[in-house]
Amino acid sequence: MKPYTLAPDLNGEGLHIGIVCARFSEEIGFAELEACLQELGELGVDERDIMVVTVPGALEVGLTLAQMAETFEFDALIALGAVIRGETYHFEIVSNESAAAITRVALDTNIPIANGILTTENDEQAQVRAAQKGKDCAQVAVEMANLSAALVPEAEDDEDEDYEDDDRDDDDFEDEDDK
Repeated sequence: MKPYTLAPDLNGEGLHIGIVCARFSEEIGFAELEACLQELGELGVDERDIMVVTVPGALEVGLTLAQMAETFEFDALIALGAVIRGETYHFEIVSNESAAAITRVALDTNIPIANGILTTENDEQAQVRAAQKGKDCAQVAVEMANLSAALVPEAEDDEDEDYEDDDRDDDDFEDEDDK
């Protein structure tokens, strides 16, 4: 059996990508961002088609992603930042709630989101992972944007053609009373 298989498409040409970067653990988030932007460029995404916004921390990422998704201007979104374990339970709350919010936004809006919020035990782990995670998020965003576009049912495209304007307006039709 040989099923039809969609191959991964990493061509970023024509895609619009939104990035939300948390400033808490700023050095880590900006290292991810730099690697992400470089990889998006290598994948063919035009820098004019990328919007980057920053937020105070990981808990604010979900709301901002939701607002960006509601504009319908983006083919994919990327969340960047780091949550580093401290001595309190706060780490678990921030890690779990930020991940849940990111997932919820993606599922509610059908816009792919690459989750690059690192959750590490210490600064050193985050520093080691930052650049690779940024690069990975760029690849995920481009691949998933292309996959999402490829999965749009053909029937939707046909419906759009059925309702194209034929350059006539209501004034072109005579009303029975006008005769």
